[in-house]
Amino acid sequence: MASTNDHPGEQAAQDPVKLIAIRDAPLSVDEVLRAVGDDAAGGTALFVGTVRNHDDGTDVDELGYSCHPSAEDEMRRIAEKVVAAYPVRALAAVHRVGDLEVGDLAVVVGVSCAHRGEAFEACRKLIDDLKHEVPIWKHQKFSDGTEEWVGA
Repeated sequence: MASTNDHPGEQAAQDPVKLIAIRDAPLSVDEVLRAVGDDAAGGTALFVGTVRNHDDGTDVDELGYSCHPSAEDEMRRIAEKVVAAYPVRALAAVHRVGDLEVGDLAVVVGVSCAHRGEAFEACRKLIDDLKHEVPIWKHQKFSDGTEEWVGA
């Protein structure tokens, strides 16, 4: 009788990084979900970051994202680190740049793994590292006339 890790679904996926992109157009949760679909995955975790109407108790009137030309390469580097650390079947990450409105999607990441716990952990690692390491900057303009830049 074969052990469970002899099953093709238990073996490492070939090139699990399916989608890495920075875009100036609206993002799609469905696109990311399709990108991380895998018949051997029993768990898929998604994180969707949206523009909120406040920050630290101050109303946000306008928000824009900009990035360094190396940002997409940095996203891929982080994705590959996550794939090396977790049993990822498929991974995708897209980030928006440009002017956004309250409720717009700013970032969508997804990870599929054989089991849900691994998917949750890998997805959290992916978004946390993207947020801390990728040179993407958020410029917020507040209703009180102040503004701030935030980013890696």
